[in-house]
Amino acid sequence: MITETLKKLFNRDLIQLKLEIESYQNESLIWHYEKQISNSAGNLCLHLVGNLNTFIGAVYGKTGYVRNRELEFSLKNLPKSELTSKIEDVIIVVNNALNTISEEEMQKEYPLTVFESKTSTEFMLIHLTTHLAYHLGQINYHRRLLDIK
Repeated sequence: MITETLKKLFNRDLIQLKLEIESYQNESLIWHYEKQISNSAGNLCLHLVGNLNTFIGAVYGKTGYVRNRELEFSLKNLPKSELTSKIEDVIIVVNNALNTISEEEMQKEYPLTVFESKTSTEFMLIHLTTHLAYHLGQINYHRRLLDIK
């Protein structure tokens, strides 16, 4: 049951992430930041894709993904189409990986220590949904603040 709920949440928010990136009328503003906005929407998008590919795709999907977290924040000016393609790919990765996790496995210890101490798989996956939603909100605000006609 929790697996289906998580899939719905990840799909909902990843589809919304794609829509947010596609909604920028001025593509260059995806990479813009100013004053106290320290991350561009493009870099937050790369960060979310890297995060999900690492903590879901590599761990449960056995994708072999190797994360370069620094690049998620330093890479600039990828075309909008490349970002949306990465989002489409991670939607598939997340769904395939979640399909492999049983309800019993949800209660087991997550294989990596990500926080100060070990957590359950269920806790980690719920954390990842809130992390996605948090940055999705930032991207939405970034777009509405900067991408003015």
